[in-house]
Amino acid sequence: MSADVKGSNEPYDDINVTPMLDLAYVLLVIFIILTTASVQGVRVESPRTEAQNNLARAQTKAITVTADGQVYLDAYPVTLEQLQATLARHKAANPALPVVLKGDAAAPYEQVMAVLEVAKSLDITEIGLVTQRAAP
Repeated sequence: MSADVKGSNEPYDDINVTPMLDLAYVLLVIFIILTTASVQGVRVESPRTEAQNNLARAQTKAITVTADGQVYLDAYPVTLEQLQATLARHKAANPALPVVLKGDAAAPYEQVMAVLEVAKSLDITEIGLVTQRAAP
């Protein structure tokens, strides 16, 4: 027997991982291509409009009432008078002004009702109340 034949029957001490790495790289490239293709979506030509303030009209105002009764408009502390004046300005610019009211569960009910009264006095009808889903 020659040395070549004897050596070919011996078990290998290490595993050749090159084919597995090649497969992993191919799968990674396919995943990257498919992910970027799905994010881009379909390209369309957007219509043009004459309105200048489309983005300003679509902005929602967020009112927050904390547990201690402090009122915030878009993360800035305000009094009820300041809230009314600011909302009146935004309502004049956008008659269909959407407002989101987020009250703490421990917030004084009277303060939440005062904020709702301000919205009612300005004829703001698009009001959303933020809640959390109860755990099952």
